[in-house]
Amino acid sequence: MANSIKVEIVSAEEEVWSGEGVMVFAPAEMGEIGIAPQHAPLLTRLKPGEVRVQLESGEEQFFYVSGGLLEVQGHVVTVLSDTALRAKDLDESAALEAQKRAEQALTDRASDLELAQAKAELLQAAAQLRAIQHLRSKGGRA
Repeated sequence: MANSIKVEIVSAEEEVWSGEGVMVFAPAEMGEIGIAPQHAPLLTRLKPGEVRVQLESGEEQFFYVSGGLLEVQGHVVTVLSDTALRAKDLDESAALEAQKRAEQALTDRASDLELAQAKAELLQAAAQLRAIQHLRSKGGRA
């Protein structure tokens, strides 16, 4: 179908979602990108954040990814991420706790490696919290 594009969102553990969409938005390293049907082939790295898939009905599906890769080939968009979750499945209290731990680790850091790890954890927790807030603003549950 020329007006839609197949979308596959896959984590290290499982296929999280597969379906048809009319537009895909993802957090590429250089900024958010939009993928429409008949998009040119593309391979790009993703940063932690939210992937949105617009369906033909106008409904949107929301997902959190911890980073990874986005590939566009023909009429298929594939999102590969170590962690990919439906936004409605995110745990706000766990994300807030992870954010607190990362912030504490930033102040208590003992090495450059611990500093880098704490920064990465803080980015992921913040991205999860943004996805939860966005889902709530759209009237979904989190």
